[in-house]
Amino acid sequence: MSASTENTSGEVMVGADKVTKSFGTLEVLKGINLSIGKGEVVAITGASGAGKTTLLQILGTLDKPTSGRVTIDGTDVSSLSGKALAHFRNRKIGFVFQFHQLLPEFTALENVMMPALIGGASRREAEAGARGLLDFLNLSHRAGHKPNEMSGGEKQRAAIARALINKPAVVFADEPSGNLDSHNADELQSLFFSLREEYGQTIAIVTHDTHMAERCDRMIVMKDGLVSEE
Repeated sequence: MSASTENTSGEVMVGADKVTKSFGTLEVLKGINLSIGKGEVVAITGASGAGKTTLLQILGTLDKPTSGRVTIDGTDVSSLSGKALAHFRNRKIGFVFQFHQLLPEFTALENVMMPALIGGASRREAEAGARGLLDFLNLSHRAGHKPNEMSGGEKQRAAIARALINKPAVVFADEPSGNLDSHNADELQSLFFSLREEYGQTIAIVTHDTHMAERCDRMIVMKDGLVSEE
């Protein structure tokens, strides 16, 4: 599969225009231009230090670029700050991390419900949505279990359910299979495409997993803070 920065699906869900990021004198991103189409599953790949995670954090509004512009679902998120940015992130973006980051004192159901409650949903609405997602992800039997009572694959599926609870426009995943064995990694890869089919999700995945990257619709290959067209 060849690297490309341009989506071919029509409607743009995520766009970056001349995005740079520096930490002091260290320039990590050197002018990124890319677009991800609605409903695409895209892999962002490259060697360690290429800037993949930094780019994902900026696209996901967890960090701001030094210069340039990011748009998500038609909104210029670079211009948002404070409560407006937090509200946008809660409603429009879901995150899946390598280490699931579930809160250990809460059950799987409670962890999944949390973004919905933060977003203003009633407890009844949040619980109904969370149970529906846990059922879709074959985790209903773990709803009352805390993370330390679940396997690695189960915890990652619970984290995906949490990412989806507010029906986000886009899901960003940072090395989601990096902490899983090969069986659970394969299941996770298939799950991302099931989510796209079921919920129409746009998904951007930072990964070193060649097998996962090759299964995606498109690969965006990064090298030395730039997108490498190979």
